Amino acid sequence: MITMNKTFLYTLLICSMNLFAQKKDHHILEVTKTNEAYTIDGRANESFWRQTAWLSLDQKWIGEDYTDKDFSGRYKIRWNTEGLYLLVEVIDDVLFDQYQDPFNLWWDDDCVEVFVDADNSGGGHQYTNNAFAYHVSLSGDVIDIAPDEKPRNFKDHVFSAHTQNGKTTTWELKVLLFDDSFEYSKSAQPLVLKPNSMVGFALAYCDNDASVERENFIGSVFVPGVDKNQGWINADIFSSLKLIE
Repeated sequence: MITMNKTFLYTLLICSMNLFAQKKDHHILEVTKTNEAYTIDGRANESFWRQTAWLSLDQKWIGEDYTDKDFSGRYKIRWNTEGLYLLVEVIDDVLFDQYQDPFNLWWDDDCVEVFVDADNSGGGHQYTNNAFAYHVSLSGDVIDIAPDEKPRNFKDHVFSAHTQNGKTTTWELKVLLFDDSFEYSKSAQPLVLKPNSMVGFALAYCDNDASVERENFIGSVFVPGVDKNQGWINADIFSSLKLIE
């Protein structure tokens, strides 16, 4: 008699879901292309940022209610053929980075988390590269779980820098996109983005004010139901970005 472990069964289920389910686009955002040169320095000196509207980072996915004195966040987003560009502004009374080892409980430190699904297909991605959930730390490490169920550093997928002014931290990020054929152990070229493409996307912030575990997880998109911590396993909850000229 052949027995199958839980991981195999879960992977089989997710693959079946991806084959027969179609993501329903929601929270559709039109993202404008920029041809301006870009420097990732956390300073937002590029003129296109002044022409880009702020979007809200205000959906509580984990934790108790919080006030603006504890946390508030917003972001802007643009694109070019090389990738997505993010400007994230976080007002946080405490920036906390308790673990020097980037692979140790990385989600319990203050970090920006970027979720991307290159073809906007939706579906499960916990142990696949159907989508990515990049945890971008204060030190610039970029951690996600790979298909071998181990955390990996994807520093060549997301480039970031941040500056601080009092309680305000400004992040700039460049996010390269890879499809589900990506393999961590092999070299790969990022996708070349094109107008009218649809990309699954969500943004979140892990907020910890010196506790053992993160106290809040605040996202960019509303997640229905009781369990709102779905982004790391389910790309259906992502916004749908439409890339326009």
